[in-house]
Amino acid sequence: MSNFSEEKNVLMMMSLMKAHNIKKVIVSPGTTNVSLVVSMQQDDYFELYSAYDERSAAYMACGMAAECGEPVALSCTQATASRNYFSGLTEAYYRKLPVVAITSTQHPGRIGQGFQQAIDRSVQPVDTVKLSVQVPIIHTAQDEWHCNVLINRALTELRRNGGRPVHINLFTTYSRVFNQNSLPQERVIQRVTYFDAYKNRLPEIPDGVNIAIFVGAHRKWTVEQLDVVNAFCDKYNAVVCCDQVSNYHGNYRVNVVLASYQWEYNTPAMGADIVIHIGEITGMPLRIHAKEVWRVDPNGEIMDTFQTQRYIFAMEEEYFFSVYADRATGASDHTYLKLWQSEAKKISEALPELPFSNAWLAKNTLPKLPEDCILHMGIYNSYRMWSMFEAPGSVVGYANTGGYGIDGGLSSLLGNSLVTDKLVFGVFGDLAFFYDMNSLGNRHYGKNVRIILVNNGLGTEFKNPDNRAYQFGDDANPYIAAEGHNGAKSKKLVKHYAEDLGFKYLSAENKEEYMENLPTFLSPEMDSSIIFEVFVDTKEDTEAYSVLSHSHTTVKGKVKTEVKKVLGGEGIKTVKKLLGRNRDF
Repeated sequence: MSNFSEEKNVLMMMSLMKAHNIKKVIVSPGTTNVSLVVSMQQDDYFELYSAYDERSAAYMACGMAAECGEPVALSCTQATASRNYFSGLTEAYYRKLPVVAITSTQHPGRIGQGFQQAIDRSVQPVDTVKLSVQVPIIHTAQDEWHCNVLINRALTELRRNGGRPVHINLFTTYSRVFNQNSLPQERVIQRVTYFDAYKNRLPEIPDGVNIAIFVGAHRKWTVEQLDVVNAFCDKYNAVVCCDQVSNYHGNYRVNVVLASYQWEYNTPAMGADIVIHIGEITGMPLRIHAKEVWRVDPNGEIMDTFQTQRYIFAMEEEYFFSVYADRATGASDHTYLKLWQSEAKKISEALPELPFSNAWLAKNTLPKLPEDCILHMGIYNSYRMWSMFEAPGSVVGYANTGGYGIDGGLSSLLGNSLVTDKLVFGVFGDLAFFYDMNSLGNRHYGKNVRIILVNNGLGTEFKNPDNRAYQFGDDANPYIAAEGHNGAKSKKLVKHYAEDLGFKYLSAENKEEYMENLPTFLSPEMDSSIIFEVFVDTKEDTEAYSVLSHSHTTVKGKVKTEVKKVLGGEGIKTVKKLLGRNRDF
């Protein structure tokens, strides 16, 4: 026997325990936890104690943690062994003691199938642990990332808000191979709090780094929030990466959506040393190569969107940016902002004329939107296309990015319109529109609503080249893309429905008709709400998307595209594995 088990999740568990300063482990006998326990025996870092009774072991951990002030780990086998932890974990829960119960377990498929000792540990009594995670066997890079996040979540939770016990259910293959001579260097995610700021323990921002403040879906910004972000960017070489629902319109805004959709060009502006991630779920492609991510969210939850998170700052955005702005000396030369502005201009200026499509509507409507209005966009295609171009800075954008479904866009728009006197615009594809069209009959509708219905007769998302349904061509139409429902692009259905409900109805089938009706649609006069139905061809929608995503190309980018066509998805995965690369191929 060499040193450590070959089981990757065991090695990761040990590496992260060391990184989070957890060395005391009370071990109970068993077979299922052999991989972990024997590996710990080979590492002098860990202080191992034996307790043949799990109930006693858990109480020992309480006494140990209370006295030394450090987290204490427990390790047990399968079967009812873990059930005997509950008394001691309950004690630890109410005393806020940092105890981590690591229960080793066999494959979950064996539960309930007549296998010995295979019991269900997926649910714990609410007052025994603050968090319970299931750490699977690692087979793929995605498994590895997932396990890293799970273990980091559990171990950071031990000390959060005064401390509480946590549970890690660690799956094993019962491997007999112990051939690893060292532990991997695992990524560590740490939580930073107001107390760390008070004690002057905040992480340092190195000199000369490029910083991208990546803003997901965000509520309307306050003046104070804008001021502190601008002050931060004044001091550091930073930009604020936005789409239509980021709602930041300060001096350092860059709309990264069009650049992010360039499939044959990888702009050097995507290279950021630190990404400061704020806001919620976004539709922006995650093309920014984030060496290190600092997530800022007062809820303090790990959210590893870019898969390179280093810190979670459990504090308000305003506090974070003001503290770091105050810590900086001097001013930035803004080279990163200038690079982004240059790249964005180069890509946008390369755009040819678009066919009559949702994208063309966005390009020709957004700049004309009235100041201080509100814009709602349907998931998915409308949100994407209407984020590629810029609206006036006073426009506030929304999309249902939380659940990311098409089912409630009109209802969200309605709710918004009832609590404001501003004009509330919306743009929705036909599937999203008809899904929620019953909300148009709500008796509370006022006169401040303007809705564009982009009717191409199906879900155009499934007709885009980067969608997995694209390969099936027209065979995808009847079921995947739901073609032919709701009157199959009837010229009368929505017209009668809208007018009978008191809406003014407009329609267009080409660019000329659209531009002719647009002034009426955008008019601030509010005699009635308006539904503007625009009939487009799905092929032109797809063509517009292709044009947008190839507006700037390079020889290298074109070669990659051709290689992907030849190798296919599985071939690309193989090449990436051989090259040791996970991105940008």
